[in-house]
Amino acid sequence: MNKKNYFLVSVAIILMGVAVFVQAGQVEMTSVHKKLAALEASSGGRLGICAINTTNNQRIDYRAEERFQIQSTFKVMAVAAVLKQSMTDNKLLQEKVNYTKHDLVFWSPVTEKHLNEGMTIAQLCSAALSYSDNTATNLIMKKQGGPQAVTAFARSIGDSTFRIDGWEPALNSNPADARDSSTPAAMKESLQKLAFGKILGPSQRELFIAWMKANTTGDTRIRAGVPKGWTVADKTGTGEYYGISNDIGIIWPPGCAPLILAIYSRQDKPDGKRQDLLIASATRLLIDEFAKREDGCVPA
Repeated sequence: MNKKNYFLVSVAIILMGVAVFVQAGQVEMTSVHKKLAALEASSGGRLGICAINTTNNQRIDYRAEERFQIQSTFKVMAVAAVLKQSMTDNKLLQEKVNYTKHDLVFWSPVTEKHLNEGMTIAQLCSAALSYSDNTATNLIMKKQGGPQAVTAFARSIGDSTFRIDGWEPALNSNPADARDSSTPAAMKESLQKLAFGKILGPSQRELFIAWMKANTTGDTRIRAGVPKGWTVADKTGTGEYYGISNDIGIIWPPGCAPLILAIYSRQDKPDGKRQDLLIASATRLLIDEFAKREDGCVPA
């Protein structure tokens, strides 16, 4: 079999193996599905996507029900759990947490600057979402009772797929291991509930979205695939192995209801490199597809 035929057969197999939803209110998948399959094939790895245009509930799924290691995208759930608790404990977010140098772990750009005075729970949540600060995340998880408490919160909001088992920065990066994983569909659904549903109160949702809008780690991923002038709130995740590169986010086109995206990727080899451009390219494809629908508001 020559290389051209091998590529075509590979893409055909990919197309057969991906769950495609063409229900009422969803985008007809044929064209965009082929483009995503080609993008995935060119990356040398695996791509998982769940995206929705909340104007009309058109949805695009690509390997949306497959498990991916979620890495730091789980921090949206950890922070949301704290915000939920603050609804019945109005002093929680202002509670001071003191910690020592021994608590610091890799990638703690905010917490390392406040060793002497400590930080409030609100400041730790902000650091976790806006800077992906790992020590801040561990401290708020410890406050809740550990990773299992974050998973329990996910279950309480109807997410039966999400699981977080470890502490930062030692989350599982092995795709053969289900620990610290979820699916693009589950992560999209939970993000949508947290940002726009009634799980959090209005002031808690406002904080949650503001911290994600202030994210400093996503400029080369979803944000890089969005036209200038659009607003983005996102949370990235990066694995130590298999080139794991993730981003989940909310996109506001000017004058339109938001798009919600969950994009997960990994490479086939343990020493694979991160794929920021893949995330940006997938974002652009999704936006272009949503823009084709006249009733979808998204500008071309």
